[in-house]
Amino acid sequence: EGWNFGEVANNARFVQATQLEMAGTGIGTFSDRLRDAVRGGGPFDDGQSLLDNQGWLNGLWYDSNGGLPDGVALDELLLSADQIRVGLAGNLASYEFVDRNGTLVRGADVDYNGSPAGYTADPQENIVYIAAHDNQTLFDIGQYHHPVGTSMEDRVRAQNLGNAVTALAQGVNFFHAGQDMLRSKSLDRDSFNSGDWFNRLDFTYQSNNWGVGLPVAEKNESNWPIQGPLLANPDLLPEPGDIEFNVEVSREWLEIRGSTPLFSLETAADVQDRLSFLNTGTGQLPGVIAMQIADPSDGAVDLDAEHDSVVSLFNPTDEAIDLAVAGMVGADVELHEVLADSVDPAVRTAAFDPATGTFSVPARTAAVFVELAPDTTPPVATAAFDRIWASSHLGWFSVVAECSDDRGVVTTEAAINGYEVADGEKVLLIKKRSGNRQIETPWFTIFMAPSFELVVTCTDEAGNAATATAEPEFRRRWHWRWR
Repeated sequence: EGWNFGEVANNARFVQATQLEMAGTGIGTFSDRLRDAVRGGGPFDDGQSLLDNQGWLNGLWYDSNGGLPDGVALDELLLSADQIRVGLAGNLASYEFVDRNGTLVRGADVDYNGSPAGYTADPQENIVYIAAHDNQTLFDIGQYHHPVGTSMEDRVRAQNLGNAVTALAQGVNFFHAGQDMLRSKSLDRDSFNSGDWFNRLDFTYQSNNWGVGLPVAEKNESNWPIQGPLLANPDLLPEPGDIEFNVEVSREWLEIRGSTPLFSLETAADVQDRLSFLNTGTGQLPGVIAMQIADPSDGAVDLDAEHDSVVSLFNPTDEAIDLAVAGMVGADVELHEVLADSVDPAVRTAAFDPATGTFSVPARTAAVFVELAPDTTPPVATAAFDRIWASSHLGWFSVVAECSDDRGVVTTEAAINGYEVADGEKVLLIKKRSGNRQIETPWFTIFMAPSFELVVTCTDEAGNAATATAEPEFRRRWHWRWR
């Protein structure tokens, strides 16, 4: 019929103990670590704590609603970012990274309410989520936590950012039904017995079910004094355009996840070897998480032939950020093609400056950049003597010296027996027992030698080269072909 606070604490300890015991079984568990860090607070918050316990996603420290002293809020934000980093890395107990204190730690060393934040032995054991059928929806918890004056645009952007974290983490990604549609249960904490009135999903995107009434008394009555003013505030009601925008951006995150196997690493060793975090330690930009997943070429399996790495930046703050990464200076990096054509005009402005290795990301935005793999595919070279007429010892030919490449400009070099020629050039070849001569005339070029070889070399902008050769075909009798 319900828990008292002692029973709640015992239940939480039981869940955490069960999670730890599942490590190494290959069975996934829902990780509350990343969930609580992203959302703020916990599933049993009540009363004023529903407002005060802001999370990484909804204003903790950087857009405070006054619930926590500034210093406490900053410490909580930095810890939350570390907990999210562990979650993005598959929630692995053994995963090593530099934490907020500048210390090399494992996922198991990061604290989560007295328990280890990282507890899995394999990425598949991490079911990463930030909303489910229990407790408030992601949209509703944001309605509590954001300062009341936060615009609907920023609330929607925050929801999109949370969806990006869920989509791009290592492990099994779980989305609550309607999470892409700003789903609301009008602040109902536990709607299993609330009927369709509070559980409604509108697939026409005209309503997200916010403000349909005070949620049922059984689990919510004590919070009605807080809920009533929020539900009656017209500024907190999203428009259909807000809902549709969230749906489209959510689809983009799924498309990005499916665009490369780097977001679906299969083993703990792969995660440790390939996934790293930028912007860590004591000098980090608070709240900003930057994750790089590399596709090394030093003997490891090449998982993504087109990319050397993928860099994902999550900026939940209310200000645009510039993050300089010394190791990325000169890198060939561009915004992911899905985001370059995104329905979100803000993310289309995210940029990378190769001269300084600096990533620029707007406020309340996640951006994914790809580091292009070096072009190692050579161009295609074609060499041929197109015979016009020929006898057994001389012939008149048109030179074929062609290069093609799908990725850029190609330089073409062609020579017969070391003498430079051009594509389409008419040449008279005369077989001679010794010597190697070239005679230029106003109409064509004459070559005299015992044999002839056309060498065509094609070089692309990346320095990849290809060579083709050809020898002329003479005939024992005259053969005329007019052109």
